[in-house]
Amino acid sequence: MSAGWTLRLHGVGNASAVELGSAMATIERDGAPWLTIDCGGEGLTAFQRTYGHSPRALFVTHAHFDHVGGFERLFVDSYFDPAWRGRVRVYVPAPLVPLLQQRVASYPNALAEGGANFWDAFQMVPVSDAFWHEGRRLDVFPVRHHWPDTAFGLRLRGSVVWTGDTRPIPEMLARHADADELVAHDCGLHGNPSHSGIDDLEREYPPALLARCLLYHYASPADGDALAARGHRVGRPGEVVLLREPTAMAAAS
Repeated sequence: MSAGWTLRLHGVGNASAVELGSAMATIERDGAPWLTIDCGGEGLTAFQRTYGHSPRALFVTHAHFDHVGGFERLFVDSYFDPAWRGRVRVYVPAPLVPLLQQRVASYPNALAEGGANFWDAFQMVPVSDAFWHEGRRLDVFPVRHHWPDTAFGLRLRGSVVWTGDTRPIPEMLARHADADELVAHDCGLHGNPSHSGIDDLEREYPPALLARCLLYHYASPADGDALAARGHRVGRPGEVVLLREPTAMAAAS
């Protein structure tokens, strides 16, 4: 493990578990935020409390409100900060661009006074199967949540995989978590048609993969304790997890 790379969990709960915070995390490098995953309301508050400012670079897994509900506040913070207006990077899987537009950016005027478009505050970067961020290549892959091509996971090779909201995806993780990464995985005590339950993961994932999983997006602290009692690693709000040094391709200097 390297103290240089860590994963900070701003929130680990499902959409109803307000006390656990909306599922959101930041990959840190040397203690500083490097890339944030999603922007829920409670998660954004936790981010700001930790770092004293708003995210400067984000990846969006999908457009449900518990994962994008902080964007209006982020717009205000970014648009009215001359140093960051138009510079906050938002990496969005290309199929999500119209969904994100509908969810957070299609109000008639971003400001009552007019004169501003919602995306003026950001630098949106549509992405496909991979993208570059600060000299490192990250992989993007589809997951199983509601409708096809509406939710995506993220991989920093050799370091961490974040599944986002998903049903079990053994075929994807066989390809996108094959370098001993920590796998932060959607998992509740009970599954449903949109989310994994622990019975699903125990049935579909080999023990070696389960041993690398860090479970989040559960329904309550009691459910988290129950998952841990079954021998699984459970993420907790505010937890900072050590990561391996990425083996992801680095840009030539």
